[in-house]
Amino acid sequence: MSDRVTPHHRDDHHRGRPTDGRVPPHGAAARRRPKTAAGYTLGHGGRQLRLGPIAFWTIAGALVVMTAWSLGTASYFAFREDLLTRLISRQAQMQYGYEDRIAELRAQVDRLASRQLLDQEQYEQKLDQLVRRQSVLESRAAALSALPDQSPTGSVRPSRPPVAADKPVPLKPSPINDTVILVAPPDREARLESRAPAGGPRVTGGSGIEAALVRLQGSLDRVEANQVSTLNTLEENYDAKARRIRRVLGDLGLEAGKLPVSGAPRAVGGPFVPVKLTPESAAFERQLLRINAARGQVDRLTRALSSVPVRKPVSGEVDTTSGFGMRVDPFLRMPAMHTGLDFRGEMGEAIRATAAGTVTHTGWSGGYGKMVEIDHGNGLSTRYGHLSAIDVEVGQTVRIGQVVGRLGSTGRSTGPHLHYETRIDGEAVDPQRFLRAGLRLGELL
Repeated sequence: MSDRVTPHHRDDHHRGRPTDGRVPPHGAAARRRPKTAAGYTLGHGGRQLRLGPIAFWTIAGALVVMTAWSLGTASYFAFREDLLTRLISRQAQMQYGYEDRIAELRAQVDRLASRQLLDQEQYEQKLDQLVRRQSVLESRAAALSALPDQSPTGSVRPSRPPVAADKPVPLKPSPINDTVILVAPPDREARLESRAPAGGPRVTGGSGIEAALVRLQGSLDRVEANQVSTLNTLEENYDAKARRIRRVLGDLGLEAGKLPVSGAPRAVGGPFVPVKLTPESAAFERQLLRINAARGQVDRLTRALSSVPVRKPVSGEVDTTSGFGMRVDPFLRMPAMHTGLDFRGEMGEAIRATAAGTVTHTGWSGGYGKMVEIDHGNGLSTRYGHLSAIDVEVGQTVRIGQVVGRLGSTGRSTGPHLHYETRIDGEAVDPQRFLRAGLRLGELL
């Protein structure tokens, strides 16, 4: 097989005869014959393809351009290997940059996870501190509630009617009634969440937890402030009571240390165990120890005060008809010494002991008529004269406010009244001194 391209030309003047073997026409016939366009014929396997000159040269030009482009590109890549090297290095740099960025992001994620772990640990530490502090405050509240009420003791009060069985007995409030129970907020689980992929637990909603911790801390601060205020108040009250009792006894010329203490001492004891104080409870325990010491001192002074006749021998308002000292004798109408106070009252009215002691005399005693004498110790004694009846016996121990007799007009008397005397080492002294001392002591009695 062979491919051939045969050009056809229609110019008669170049060749002597036409290509098809025919004689060319002459003259007018030749001029009237139409001209045919020139072209190229492509043959292959007995087939022919006729192309015009424009299409032929277009195809030929394209083949030439493609061949030149392939040769140029091959030559460029053959002689410019550094271009590929630069492309490969650029790709490697981009890959390294991405890897560095990924590593930096991972480091940031790790730092955030570590910070969240630290925040959670700090929150847990704060919660543990709050729980420990709450436990300490609760133990303090229990210690404060164990302190007795500072109710007045030793005064003579009218008997109270019995409480009905169907009426509930009111409960006394606790010294500390605002103890806070540490309870986690209801949305604590929503703000404390765990996330394992980040490398550990994760805490969300930190501001809410922080606010809750601040509120709990403030509540515990208020409870602690109330406890400190209660301790300070107790200590000041006990110290003030002790000072008042000592001052009153000093004005009466009595020494507190020499006064007999009524009643048996409190039964206490146990093995000696050295105390171990923690730094946060040392101040509280020391103050509580001082309060207990002051309370014990006040208790001892109060029990000693029970043997000092500073209370009234009659109930109700005091109505004296004759004072202590010089006066005109109601029978002889001449100056005489009156050794006591005369209290007006109704016949048969109850006469009460003004202090605890032991009865040393009962019965008739000259101008006293029926008289009761009580020894209160430390040289103190009291006498109750002109009684209509005697309700105690010699040697009997009487307590404060106990009825020792009934008002009357026996002996050297002009009418129903009580002749009351106070004596120190057998010498009569003005009972008003002791009664005024009782008024100064007030609620301490």
